[in-house]
Amino acid sequence: MNQRSIVIPTPAQEQAALAWLSLLHDRPSSGDQATFSQWLQADPAHVEAYAQAQVVWELSEQPARTLAAEDAQALHGLLHRMEAARGRGRRRTAVGLAMAASVLLAVALGAGWQPGRWVDDLGADYVSAPGQVRTVTLADRSEVTLDADSAIAVDFSHGQRQVQLRRGAGFFSVSHTGQPFVVTAEQGEAHVLGTQFEVRLQPRGAQVTVLSGRVGVTPSRGAVQQVLGAGQQVAYGQGQAAPLHTTDSEAQLAWREGWLNYYHAPLAEVVQDLQRYFPGRILLLNDELAARRISGSFSSKDPQAVLDSLQAVLGFKQHQIFGRLVVLR
Repeated sequence: MNQRSIVIPTPAQEQAALAWLSLLHDRPSSGDQATFSQWLQADPAHVEAYAQAQVVWELSEQPARTLAAEDAQALHGLLHRMEAARGRGRRRTAVGLAMAASVLLAVALGAGWQPGRWVDDLGADYVSAPGQVRTVTLADRSEVTLDADSAIAVDFSHGQRQVQLRRGAGFFSVSHTGQPFVVTAEQGEAHVLGTQFEVRLQPRGAQVTVLSGRVGVTPSRGAVQQVLGAGQQVAYGQGQAAPLHTTDSEAQLAWREGWLNYYHAPLAEVVQDLQRYFPGRILLLNDELAARRISGSFSSKDPQAVLDSLQAVLGFKQHQIFGRLVVLR
């Protein structure tokens, strides 16, 4: 009788397997798939490590969601235990805790499998990946510059040009054809009366910023329209619009050239923006830290360098797991 030999993966192979699992649950390219196949076939221990990672991932999914929803302090505790295990030199224990922590945080907080993004992309005509700023030309010769990790759906039928912002933000340079051009986001709409403007989704609605021309904004169907001119901005949500106000639209829209500008912005807002450029997940666990105000101009090309600069100023701690997750506390 042939007996199956026991294969025990090394800690490095376990880490590699979980990294592959996270990548393949996101948006892998054909090249990623080919490289993974080569890695898997290179060593029987790779097959065993990947099988173990899948089991841990599946078993951890529901506890992870509960953990994230009910008690963020448990995440702090888990990270403390990881640090303590490393400090005692218990390598295998530390690796196991690191795997558990990365699985819990990745599944619970969206670093790996993100079904919402797939739903957005399924109904989209144009999509930009995390870290990618992309300009597309529509059928009417209008141009849309998508901020990183954004998606739009386009419908040029029934005598109207309509664009739905499904995720992220888009900067629109609209050509004049005589047909209405409308951008919908959440419950509201931006009716183009001029040429250049941005529409950006926010946690509870959307925000419109005008660079040139005029845009009419309604927070919901049948609501009163506010007309914005160059250098004006308005936010809306749940069918209600805030008063419009003036803004430095050039600074606000500098992301098109790779810069993120802030003036007394809370760190939570900065982290939220950096998230679109980071190839994984950034988690901010400290409410007091999240409220700290930041002013400055930062390159979006290297979000990790921005986090390092902010750490030097604010003194928070960073925990990195497999290059896919950064925890700030």
